[in-house]
Amino acid sequence: MAQDATADRHLKIIAGADSFGASVKDAAVAHLRSLGIDVEDLGTDKYYSVAEEIGRRVSSAARTATASPTATQTLGLVACGTGVGVSIFANKFPGVFAATCLSPGDALNARSINNSNVLALSGMSSSPETAIEILNTWLNTPFKSPCPASDSKPWPTEIESFLDQSVPEMSQIGSGSLQEPSLCDLAKGREFAAINLMPGGYMKIVRETPTSAIVRFKAGSVEPAHHHTFGYDLVVMKGRKKVWNLSKGESWELEVGDFLFTPAGDKHRAKYLEDTEFFIKWDGRWDLLMDEDLDAANAALEKESF
Repeated sequence: MAQDATADRHLKIIAGADSFGASVKDAAVAHLRSLGIDVEDLGTDKYYSVAEEIGRRVSSAARTATASPTATQTLGLVACGTGVGVSIFANKFPGVFAATCLSPGDALNARSINNSNVLALSGMSSSPETAIEILNTWLNTPFKSPCPASDSKPWPTEIESFLDQSVPEMSQIGSGSLQEPSLCDLAKGREFAAINLMPGGYMKIVRETPTSAIVRFKAGSVEPAHHHTFGYDLVVMKGRKKVWNLSKGESWELEVGDFLFTPAGDKHRAKYLEDTEFFIKWDGRWDLLMDEDLDAANAALEKESF
């Protein structure tokens, strides 16, 4: 019998649409919230822009989930006129399995066979009521479940074995191309610039989109709680800092040579115990979304012991 290995994990769904898919997206978001599911609604934008954003976020979360089986399960919901355009652009990221579903049967097949983690809906072909029916089927169908493609019967053992093998292999498709640039990208003469809203911080961007940078903070500086659209890797090259991941309720003291990956959307705060320098690489472009001001951060840190 098929089992959903993620059933006990916290579920978050990131949703977005273009104007042609807005009605079914809005109905789906309202329905998900009525079920008590954590939803981040990105609203409406060009279909390729919203699909790119959600594809990146789900891809980053999938990478985190591979390293930490207890991490939040992040799924995507995208909608446009046909449901096809958004699925094309969401699927440009490794580990994303977006499926356009026009019926509950499509949703059954997409989850059972492809382990779909992004549902693409059509605003022209599906009414809000049908979209909710499709969504419910998609949410409640574990990987390898009986589905129309299996004549609604359990998959034979050899097919189940193939499906198990397919998931890690599919996840690798596209990942190599992100790590093998065709040209050497040399950056020289770039200057450090002050980081707005974070006194004592300076950053020198050495590569654009995906962004890489060298960052410096003076001892005693504080990063107020904030988050980024994309996950990032960080390696400390000099000094010492303490980081609080407020989304996960965890904290770490980092020293020279230490590595930390922070998933997209995770709120985090930091205090610099020494003059510190680190290298940082985002999965996409750099941005900074503040969740508190400096006064609030300092007030919170006064309660911490170092």
